[in-house]
Amino acid sequence: MAGISTKYYNSKDAKTFKFHLQPLSDIHMNQEFGGAITKSQLIALSLIGLFLIITACVNFINLATAQALGRSKEIGVRKAMGSRKGQLFWQFIIETGFITLIAFVLASGAAYLALPSMNELLSTRVTLDWLKDINQPVFVACLLIVVTFISGSYPGLVLAGFQPIMALKGKLTQNQIGGFSIRKGLVVTQFAISQTLLIGTIVITSQMRFNSEADMGFKKDAIVLLSVPETTPAKQSAMRARFSQLPGVEKVAFLSAPPASPENNFDTNIRYAGRPEEEKFTIFYKTGDPEYLAMFGLKLVAGRNMVPSDTTREYLLNETAVQKLGVKSPQEVIGKNVNINGRSGIIVGVMKDFHNKSFREKIDPVCLTTKAADNTQCALKISSRKLPATLVSIEKAWNETNPDYIYSYQFLDEHLQRFYETDQLLLQLMWLFAGIAIFIGSLGLYGLISFMVAQKTKEIGVRKTLGASVGSIVWLFGRQFAHLLVVAFVIAAPIGWWLVDKYLADFQYHIELNLTTFIVALGMTFLIAIVTVGYRSVKAALINPVNALRSE
Repeated sequence: MAGISTKYYNSKDAKTFKFHLQPLSDIHMNQEFGGAITKSQLIALSLIGLFLIITACVNFINLATAQALGRSKEIGVRKAMGSRKGQLFWQFIIETGFITLIAFVLASGAAYLALPSMNELLSTRVTLDWLKDINQPVFVACLLIVVTFISGSYPGLVLAGFQPIMALKGKLTQNQIGGFSIRKGLVVTQFAISQTLLIGTIVITSQMRFNSEADMGFKKDAIVLLSVPETTPAKQSAMRARFSQLPGVEKVAFLSAPPASPENNFDTNIRYAGRPEEEKFTIFYKTGDPEYLAMFGLKLVAGRNMVPSDTTREYLLNETAVQKLGVKSPQEVIGKNVNINGRSGIIVGVMKDFHNKSFREKIDPVCLTTKAADNTQCALKISSRKLPATLVSIEKAWNETNPDYIYSYQFLDEHLQRFYETDQLLLQLMWLFAGIAIFIGSLGLYGLISFMVAQKTKEIGVRKTLGASVGSIVWLFGRQFAHLLVVAFVIAAPIGWWLVDKYLADFQYHIELNLTTFIVALGMTFLIAIVTVGYRSVKAALINPVNALRSE
């Protein structure tokens, strides 16, 4: 492959034009050549799945250690009867294994039911077939073992480490079952993961909004695209005349592709003004009739529009193409000869730059010329006030002029969203995963606050008897978790910033990261925690102090 450049190009061009083989394993994940998803996006989804498993395991550890006091006498009796530490540890591991196995059965059923929807969403053909695909049962077995040991090891060691005398007397303290500080660390871990996912979700949402709302340098609203089955000048003239008669149609143009398009967007060689060699860059080639500029609101910075023609005679270049040619001003190229894609013509105008690809790419050199045979699309600018009625009349006119072809249309703004199909999918999954992580974290938080309330029942009764208000009792519990969320945010913020900065680096044009994103993520987790902790705390604070003091 390296020899092709040296054989067919001179020494100067051989340094510019290189040829490479694409690995077969790269085809599915190289979006530059039409891949379905990038490797980085696949890794991101895998990491999110791992985060969710860690969050669930942390939840189990948190609740298991919090409830360890309830099993203290059981452990004391077992130890007094001769049970060794290792036996007690494996007993708890087996118990955890059974819980994990039940969860696996439920998860398998949920996955089986969700698989058709997932395949439709991801455009995949994944199946759950334990017998045909050996990777699936091996993966599940490894997952069950890993989750069981991550979830059960620490609580098992804590329970197995109880002193039998202290356990039988019921005098174990919080520190002897892992301490509240350990559970604080676990809560911080959970909410750091949740906040990281929230930060990523908010940033991707903002970037997707930027992609759809930012100015691309041309108009894209209320423009309908139709595929033209026959590109003869006579056929296009008949269709133009028929569509122009429709009340809701404001403009009609025939073209090879709109200014930006995921398809029909190819680049080619260019030779300018009789220069002895072709330029060291390629130019994106588009064709259209003189209505092209008015249809998409493109502006001329020099020269004039093209005159009607069925063949290539005149060219319009964009500002980037003029800069690449090394010309000082757009006015200098007007009237010069140019050969693009093997077709000679005169440069008659220079267009203001517009985005011809997604915001991931820089603005490229672009040319526009006339050639009816290449105009495989028809663009119709329609009135937004008469949209439904106009679409019906367009279909009727199509069936009259093209009775042998199926009618189909697409709005330009919908067409442009194909640039970001994978990002939209990633965004939907991020919202889903962030919601699951927050839900799991809230369950753990609710379980932990319930345990704390049970431990402080008598204290609450004494406080209320001495005149404590409901608010002060609620704050008694809430303050222990408020600073944990702040600590989690301090951990999540730099990690989230680094991840979203990597994501935005994939775009040449993107939003700017600001403090608002991180404040919103912190505020959302605080709101969820306030609802979770507040509900259980208020319920505890409203208990009749007489009942609380009689609890023993």
